[in-house]
Amino acid sequence: MSKSASQEDPNSRVVCRNRRAKHEYDLLQQLECGIVLMGSEVKSIRANKISIEEAYVKVSKGELWLLNCDISEYPQAAHMNHEPRRPRKLLLKSREIAKFAEASSQRGLTLIPVDVHLVRGFVKLTVCIAKGRQLHDKREKIKQQDAKKTIQQAL
Repeated sequence: MSKSASQEDPNSRVVCRNRRAKHEYDLLQQLECGIVLMGSEVKSIRANKISIEEAYVKVSKGELWLLNCDISEYPQAAHMNHEPRRPRKLLLKSREIAKFAEASSQRGLTLIPVDVHLVRGFVKLTVCIAKGRQLHDKREKIKQQDAKKTIQQAL
């Protein structure tokens, strides 16, 4: 039997998206990576208590770190709770880290978290190498999208 859309696996879903990322940046390349988390952080993420709108990824000493990501405290964890905005290490293979470190060192490129999702119960983060857009580039992109919509409606 195949699963229908209404019966999707609850352990595999998108938890949080950075919707501003596609508007503010040109996303060049993406990669999925794991995150080092505490138990109370995982429970908060499963309850959709995470925000990556202001988060960014930094390369430090050959490791990738997720900074400024807000994972709300889990109320039932009491004294075993986590710090909401602590730096979190990202799990990647060394050659992937080297490729991302090289790209982020180039002028004008940055590493942006795009979404947080669950895969078979594991928390994963999609990180993109991105180039920032200027205001006129954003306006041009909006004009192109509007033109595409009118063409589709005409057809």
